[in-house]
Amino acid sequence: MPMEHAQAAAMSARVAALFNQVADTYDAVGVPWFTPIAERLVAEATPRAGERALDLGTGRGAALWPLAEAVGPSGRVTALDLAEQMVEATGHDLEARGLDTVTLLVADASDPGLARASFDVAVASLVLFFLPEPAAALRAWHDLLVPGGRLALSTFGPRDAVWEDVDDVFTPYLPPQLLDARTSGTRGPFSSDAGVEALLTDAGFSDVYTTHLDLPVHFADARQWQRWSMSHGQRSHWLAVPEPDRATVLALAAERLEAARDPRGGVTLQQNVRFTLGRRPLSG
Repeated sequence: MPMEHAQAAAMSARVAALFNQVADTYDAVGVPWFTPIAERLVAEATPRAGERALDLGTGRGAALWPLAEAVGPSGRVTALDLAEQMVEATGHDLEARGLDTVTLLVADASDPGLARASFDVAVASLVLFFLPEPAAALRAWHDLLVPGGRLALSTFGPRDAVWEDVDDVFTPYLPPQLLDARTSGTRGPFSSDAGVEALLTDAGFSDVYTTHLDLPVHFADARQWQRWSMSHGQRSHWLAVPEPDRATVLALAAERLEAARDPRGGVTLQQNVRFTLGRRPLSG
């Protein structure tokens, strides 16, 4: 059942506020995460020189930079994010890189308000499950592509059991909206390849298929895990924990992280990432 407009707007506002909070630390705490996922996503999308590319939910530009490199000086990239501070920080990076082929926008990925049939390729890295109405967003993205245009998006596949156990330290504190199974992928369409593929097919995409990446994520210790988890969307979990309880939560997480200790020192957790790709039909 479609979400009420006011409810959808409130969800979008919460997401924007959260990512404004993490703009300065996002993907910047020494733990490779968004960058390897986005680089693989862009590689799967196969952007070509001269194409017009769209980065939906650009964040700090993890997919933007490889997209811009792939389309080259004869191409164009439009990158957008709902969080103004994310766009501002990425704008500073853009200026430092001296790229004049990129347009950065503050806009809602759910309905970007861009011209129909104006992009050859679009990517959305770890974005779709944050949107109030993923199915409606996919229909909008379909219409932004030229006939034959490609969409590539990433979502989460399974994590190892230790990671599940570590994240469970937050569960007693989380309100219902933070237990949304779309981000965890434990049930619903984001829980399987077939479920995400069906979302694309129902939105009008053809030639839909899935590939995967098994990503090892290394932390020196529990403190680095905490800094990392505070640097992106999981900050909302920490904010749900009352201040007096946070040391206890960290201690419990540290105890559970010991199950993933590796020979290099520190701990390594495993996350499977799903890449789902589709094409706007030539006749659609």
